[in-house]
Amino acid sequence: MEKYSVAMIGLGVMGANLLLNLERNGFSGVGFDINADSVTKFLEGPGKGKKVTGASSWSEVAEKLEKPRKVFILVPAGKPVDSVLGELSAVLEKGDVIVECGNSHYPDTERREAELSAKGFNFTGMGISGGEEGALWGPSMMPGGPREGYDRLAPSLEKIAAQVEDGPCVTYLGPGGAGHYTKMVHNGIEYGDMQLIAEAYDLLKRLGGLSNEELADVFGEWNQGELESFLIEITARIFQQKDEDGGYVVDKIMDTAAMKGTGTWTVQDAYGMAVPIPTIAAAVDARVISAMRGQRLAAAKSIPADVQPKPAADKKAWIDAVRAALYCAKTCSYAQGYAMLRTASEQHDWNLPFGEIARIWKGGCIIRARFLGSIQEAYRRDADLPNLLLDPFFKDELAGRMSAWRQVVVEGVKSGVPLPAMGGSLAYYDAYRTERLPANLVQAQRDLFGAHTYERLDREGSFHTHWN
Repeated sequence: MEKYSVAMIGLGVMGANLLLNLERNGFSGVGFDINADSVTKFLEGPGKGKKVTGASSWSEVAEKLEKPRKVFILVPAGKPVDSVLGELSAVLEKGDVIVECGNSHYPDTERREAELSAKGFNFTGMGISGGEEGALWGPSMMPGGPREGYDRLAPSLEKIAAQVEDGPCVTYLGPGGAGHYTKMVHNGIEYGDMQLIAEAYDLLKRLGGLSNEELADVFGEWNQGELESFLIEITARIFQQKDEDGGYVVDKIMDTAAMKGTGTWTVQDAYGMAVPIPTIAAAVDARVISAMRGQRLAAAKSIPADVQPKPAADKKAWIDAVRAALYCAKTCSYAQGYAMLRTASEQHDWNLPFGEIARIWKGGCIIRARFLGSIQEAYRRDADLPNLLLDPFFKDELAGRMSAWRQVVVEGVKSGVPLPAMGGSLAYYDAYRTERLPANLVQAQRDLFGAHTYERLDREGSFHTHWN
């Protein structure tokens, strides 16, 4: 029987595309899906003429693979993954490598890695970013698990990954759930990026009076400078898309944004570690409140508006100010995400390579951007940098844009334009650089009503006051 290099469990669009990517780069593959029709459609469709074959049972998957076997899984997170792992563990052998490529929650990955390593398998939890196109032509991949498993996978992963000027967009991130954790934070940063861009759009449209044609031009121009990124690029394209009736598609899309849970996981984990991420949290909140459309429509009719949007006097100056504000707020969002990564790395003993994470995000993934090169350089200068806001480059970049950033937030507030993420970034920046916050009063309140005690500036120890 002919032996194949890898197997792919799950032949949905992502799984099928990743298998095609592997085959194109010299790795023959076995495709399997619990829906037999999916295997047939793949072999008769995109897999036709390729060095791929199908399997009709779990045992056939194992029989058709070279040893040590390498099996990729791309099925929905949760119980489907556990079900697949149960079937595979019955037919695979010690030393075989299993790669779970979905958006799994990292505690599940840690549990699975412990269970499977006890059985002698090398289990890798790997986050993949780039969507359908990335899976086919080169994604950004974030693997974590046993080093031995990664070393066996590296030849194939490095070939199928997106390629940037300093290497493939994949690297070993650490043991256990390090890979899926990094992907979770990546998605949280993605939430923040998307919300900040949406708020910039709102400011340009409502206060700048820009048409869709002008918005397309502005975002296209921004994509040539320091804001160059996949998200800015597709935003410019969105404003150009017309419907069959000649109207713009973006104007007809209902203002309710969906989410699949990774942003919520990011916020929950950050709060569990006491890491503030107000920009990312605001982005999650914004999606939740957008889904409350019925209530918002009723409130818009019943709650009187105390302000009206005030058009900017100088359109060009306003566009430049919003651009500056977006850059500053974006910096704070990434600073929050990287603060999460640093804290988690310390708590889990992962030793995450922060500069390498920026490097592998430069290509293939949804948040790929020129901006990431500056983050990579920041960690080259100081691998122990506690926060991106302390890096000399970013300190100077934000200082030069600070006046515009504050102007934009102030004008938005004065005109009733909600800026939860942009305002949250500014509050984060101001709080982080403030020598004395009013938390002393909060501690006094906690001590008065709950005898929670407090610390003092003038002496060591824990204190309680019998308040009058």
